[in-house]
Amino acid sequence: MKFNGSLYSRLKLAIFLVLVISQLGEGKKNETKYDKQCEDNEKTKNTFSWPDYLVLGAMLLVSCGIGVFYGFIGEKHASSDDFLLGGSSMGTFPMAMSLAASFITAIELLGNPAEMYNYGTQFLMICCAFLLVVPLTARFYLPLFMELRLTSSYEYLSLRFNSSVRYFASGLYILQMVLYMSVAVYAPALALSHVTGLNVYVAVSVVYIVCIFYASQGGMKAVIIADTFQAGVLIGSILLIVYLGEKFVGGTGAIWSHNYNTGRLEIFNLNPDPTIRHSFWSVVIGGTFYWMTMFCSNQASIQKYLSVENISQVKTALWTSCFGLILIYVINFYTGMIMVAHYQHCDPIKSGEITATDQILPLYVMSEMGHFKGVAGFFVAGIFAASLGTVASALNSLAAVTIQDFVCGAFKIVLHETKGAFWAKSISIMYGAISFILVFVVAQLGSIMQVAISFNGMVGGVTLGLFSLGMFFPWANSKGAIFGSVIAVCLITVMCVGQQVAIANGDLIEESKPTNIDNCTCFNASLLQDEKISTSSVFFLFRISYIWYSALGFLMTVFIGLVSSFLVGCSDPHETDWNLVSPPIKNLLFSLSNKTKERLNLPLKIHTNKTQNNAFVGVFNIALDINEENKPQERVTEKVRKISAPSSFLVTT
Repeated sequence: MKFNGSLYSRLKLAIFLVLVISQLGEGKKNETKYDKQCEDNEKTKNTFSWPDYLVLGAMLLVSCGIGVFYGFIGEKHASSDDFLLGGSSMGTFPMAMSLAASFITAIELLGNPAEMYNYGTQFLMICCAFLLVVPLTARFYLPLFMELRLTSSYEYLSLRFNSSVRYFASGLYILQMVLYMSVAVYAPALALSHVTGLNVYVAVSVVYIVCIFYASQGGMKAVIIADTFQAGVLIGSILLIVYLGEKFVGGTGAIWSHNYNTGRLEIFNLNPDPTIRHSFWSVVIGGTFYWMTMFCSNQASIQKYLSVENISQVKTALWTSCFGLILIYVINFYTGMIMVAHYQHCDPIKSGEITATDQILPLYVMSEMGHFKGVAGFFVAGIFAASLGTVASALNSLAAVTIQDFVCGAFKIVLHETKGAFWAKSISIMYGAISFILVFVVAQLGSIMQVAISFNGMVGGVTLGLFSLGMFFPWANSKGAIFGSVIAVCLITVMCVGQQVAIANGDLIEESKPTNIDNCTCFNASLLQDEKISTSSVFFLFRISYIWYSALGFLMTVFIGLVSSFLVGCSDPHETDWNLVSPPIKNLLFSLSNKTKERLNLPLKIHTNKTQNNAFVGVFNIALDINEENKPQERVTEKVRKISAPSSFLVTT
């Protein structure tokens, strides 16, 4: 009996070993099968072909041609004003298209579909912010900029406060834009390179060479016309992707149905918690402040306002660019909905097919449409167009700020009229070269890209706060402005860096919408990880959504600036030049009763003649009344270029 039991046990052990070995063999066979499938997928993957390069090259060639025309064939740049402001002779529609093109970066073109794929439609409510920003800009900020016509908007801060505030804001802008240009070009180039096979450094080099050429040679006229052309390429490319993609996934019904079933159609998340990445309140309110920084206090935007003759043209352009932005965002998010429907059974991120979410749109275009000759090239041309528009506007604005605020302002270098355009061109080339070199630094730092993007909104909020402090509060002084802005920059920098460190350490992870890998034929199981959700263990300030940074920067600058102004002795409104106060605010304050004015230490009447004694940077048509003894009054109009103290750059025509 013992013998039989022992024999039975040995038999069970042998059968078990045979099953284990066979299972291992089957696993090895399946693994080989999956490896073979992955290898076959790599071999059959679409790549960039000569028609694609032809389409991309045509877009770049036309952009260069615009620079050649305005730099060498058309009317020559007689002065820095002509180079930086286009002689204030641009048309309304080109300026509107240029505004929209400069606001839409390649990061957003690739990031918005990825945002839709991962988190749903909540961020699309940013379109409400656009509709709020335009009337706020046109009502409170635009009249003053158009009246003063300052080539560098930061010269306003010198007139309203002092030169220290001006140089601080100018320095922040230069740092912001040089870093952001590098990120705005490198990030999409990196995403494209992983999917299309384009060499990332070749792509970056091409963008910079083309952009530096036409921006430095053609000036603002070339930038605006090239932006208009590139905006057409951009919109055309994303419309083509939507048209083909909708057909491939089975039509509109299938797209909306799957997005609804996976909980992605969410636009009214009314949770007021500021740590939620995107809610209705953060996107609409925080987004309004962010886009106000772009429309109301961004040098590149203000320069484009001054490229046309009158304020009515700018208002028309603002609304045109607003609806253009809404159109692009809606198309972008609908493209993301197509991604959701297409990848409903196999998430390319979890399967390891791509390594970052911003690669999902290039992956889709190459895998599903790459066999159509020229389509992939048209898509990449649209992405390149967005990068070109961002960099070109930045280069032109950096040249304006550097010449007016530092060359002629801080260093008091006197530039002859005929040398102004040469200096502007040279400085544009210099900043392009610096930004290009920084690309190689950014490539090694990884998470610095997200820090730079957050820094863009942070600096904008502080700058908007400085302009608002000067335009809305006649009691604010220079000490308060400096103190408030420095505190705001330091605090939000700490918040931004702390958040990025928490994200890098895996302590702060946002829950994404559901995806699956049920039908993936080729994936790396080792990439699958348990999803984690951010917890309250991370310091509260580090968990505040990045989209609030602009609002916080603005509010801290204004509040701390006002409080500190009163603590050190606020400015006397009787001594304020009321031409430097926003017209609606000026009208509001002087509509108050005399008793209220006395309590607020406001003058009973507005004195607006002080601006005539100030020196401004900008082109004015100044009417001089000449009345000598009994001679009839004669009106003489001169075009005079005045410079704000301490600048000594004087140009007359």
